[in-house]
Amino acid sequence: MSAKWNVADIPPQHGRRIVVTGASSGLGLETSVALAAKGAEVIMACRDPARASAALAKVQARAPGAKAELMTLDLADLASVRRFAADCARRFDHIDVLCNNAGVMALPLQRTKDGFEMQMGTNHLGHFALTGLLLDLLKAAPAGARIVSVASNAHRWGLRLDPDDLNFERRRYNKWDAYGRSKLANLMFHFELDRRLRAAQIDLRSVCAHPGYAATNLMFVGPAQENSRIGTLMMRIGNALLSQDQAMGALPQLYAITMPDVEGGDYFGPDGWQQLKGHPRRVGCLRLARDPERGRRLWAASERLTGVRYLSA
Repeated sequence: MSAKWNVADIPPQHGRRIVVTGASSGLGLETSVALAAKGAEVIMACRDPARASAALAKVQARAPGAKAELMTLDLADLASVRRFAADCARRFDHIDVLCNNAGVMALPLQRTKDGFEMQMGTNHLGHFALTGLLLDLLKAAPAGARIVSVASNAHRWGLRLDPDDLNFERRRYNKWDAYGRSKLANLMFHFELDRRLRAAQIDLRSVCAHPGYAATNLMFVGPAQENSRIGTLMMRIGNALLSQDQAMGALPQLYAITMPDVEGGDYFGPDGWQQLKGHPRRVGCLRLARDPERGRRLWAASERLTGVRYLSA
């Protein structure tokens, strides 16, 4: 791995079909631009049609000749997830990479259309269902297909993740605790998925990445919904002091998506102090994220809640 790996080091992506969730802004948009510029066919899976159209125009402007298109996906609505997967099955014979990038952060208590706590429902449960529903298309890829999950250093906050209470039905809600738990769930899902793919001897890699502290619009949504000037100010101060731009933040997931030395079970993040910023490298995580029993329990709870079952142990 190059010590200063960047987008110029991405190998040609011609012939690869890559689905990127949450592609209308932030890390998803940067990922889509970089992949399209290298020749990939990029499926930009977005919730809001107006923002998605603007994002597609940016991809086409920054990567002339890009093979990129929009498809509607709302991860906070399992009916939308199923429609998206059905549309993919009708249109495509395979998918080479699913990048589970979309996410929400530190929102006041809200519920998805299926009654899930919004952060867990969007960040984990929606992606869990999407992965299962697209699994056959990923298995049909010629070789080296990947599922790339996007986690966060915030997984270290989620020590109390309880698979029997993913939706804050028993515990008092705290928006930052909920975000940390959803990011821990992303990592636990990644490692459990890797174990199950290996056990089933399926040629499909589960990989995970995190962006460090990337300055995206994600962190301003919660304060805006709460009409909190203090919250907005704190985010701006954090960005000014600690963050890197979203193009740098996208590098770890771009490495996970594109590089030939990536193995199932790998986790990538920035190489700087406290993994806040820098160039991609393999990084560590909380030991409990790798715990097989906890992973099995989270998987079973996710199947029960979403109704999507796959890769039975």
